[in-house]
Amino acid sequence: MLLADLDGLFGALREAGHTVVGPTVRDGAIVLDELSSPEDLPYGWGVSLAPGGYRVRRRADRAAFGHSAGPQSWKPFLHRPRVRLWSADRTADGFEVDDRPEEAPRYAFLGVRPCDLRAILVQDRVLMGGEYADTSYRRRRERAFIVAVNCTEPGETCFCASMGTGPEAGPGHDLVLTELVDGDGPPRYLAESGSDAGARLLDGLAAEPAGPDDRDRGRAEVAAAAGRMGREMPAADMRDLMRDTLDSPQWDDVAGRCLTCGNCTMVCPTCFCTTTEDVTDLTGDHAERWQRWDSCYDLEFSGLHGGSVRGSPRSRYRQWLTHKLGTWFDQFGSSGCVGCGRCIVWCPVGIDLTVEAAALNEEREAARETAAREAAAREAAARPGGPAGGAS
Repeated sequence: MLLADLDGLFGALREAGHTVVGPTVRDGAIVLDELSSPEDLPYGWGVSLAPGGYRVRRRADRAAFGHSAGPQSWKPFLHRPRVRLWSADRTADGFEVDDRPEEAPRYAFLGVRPCDLRAILVQDRVLMGGEYADTSYRRRRERAFIVAVNCTEPGETCFCASMGTGPEAGPGHDLVLTELVDGDGPPRYLAESGSDAGARLLDGLAAEPAGPDDRDRGRAEVAAAAGRMGREMPAADMRDLMRDTLDSPQWDDVAGRCLTCGNCTMVCPTCFCTTTEDVTDLTGDHAERWQRWDSCYDLEFSGLHGGSVRGSPRSRYRQWLTHKLGTWFDQFGSSGCVGCGRCIVWCPVGIDLTVEAAALNEEREAARETAAREAAAREAAARPGGPAGGAS
């Protein structure tokens, strides 16, 4: 189907009882927030990205989704930064505990990029796929309606194509849009359903069938975006690479730059670690237990009696990267990286995990070539008539 604008879609989502969340311009960034109308979308705004650098910029057209990943992912709306688990109040007979869950909102996520869509599926596997599900996440996720947007303009730090997570949206959405921009005129949107709920909503919209020219143009622009990625991950088995390079001096090199601030874990759309904290009022009559995000860069994240398990920046950065690219496969059957590039942009010193992975891969390949040459030399020396056997 072809939508002339997003007014009908926005209205249908609101009528279905959803709170619409999407990108909007605020405080010098394109952020995710509740939208009151389609006009809140960042029409005519793009971004310029670099390691440790982010700027919004004016576009020459009216594209609403002509920008790449911003400082937020959709994670905070599903896997909240802070969740109250229970509260307790002192009574004459002891304590009265309130552990009733909060009512989950009915979100409609408008403008989910393919990398972030994959990230949501990764978090589904982590937080709902095991024996111990995160009930707060489950309630919010089950009530969410996802409108994905195929990517036609990747950013300078994007590398979803090399991770197999974009620029075309994979499964997991209810609707997917492809934005068609014609000069400085209003954009149009190819729309396809990805679920029964999406099909029902799309059937109720005043939309015309998409013609073959528009469909071909949409496919071509998404395919062209795959060739314009600003970064790429090395074409290597990341799980094996991380395992084979645990003692690499490259970890010392990156540790000399890393501030262990944890920004990369906070902006990453798949990082999921949490801790719990108990608080009381001054009287001791009221207590609460909260779950909040935590980071593997925190010295207290992993500890034994006597101190932290990972006391050095080297060990903490290595833990994050080897888990994200390597041991995540052992736990959850996929990579923990979706190629959004946020960790590159929001690192204060501009550490680029694609550069670090490439350096580790080059070092490993060089070591393999050296080992192969030495083995060949030993084999040649051991042959009759070789250097070890004497000259004839």
